[in-house]
Amino acid sequence: MNSAVALTLILLSLMIGTGVISASWGFTAGSQALSGIRQPDARPANAAAMNREAGAKGQGFAKESDILAQVKVLTSGGER
Repeated sequence: MNSAVALTLILLSLMIGTGVISASWGFTAGSQALSGIRQPDARPANAAAMNREAGAKGQGFAKESDILAQVKVLTSGGER
């Protein structure tokens, strides 16, 4: 066997081995990072439909003057 072919095969096997080790380490790190995270109980489409129904029950817009007055009070150090 030619020495160049042997070197190529050795390097190729080292790269494949390194890739497998890196992938397994990444999978383990990702699994540990997401261990406390769980999927939401409700579907987002259902929540959006519920929000639309709640909005249709007469919930209106806030007046801009009221919002600006609240912001002015809060930024001047006052309380509500």
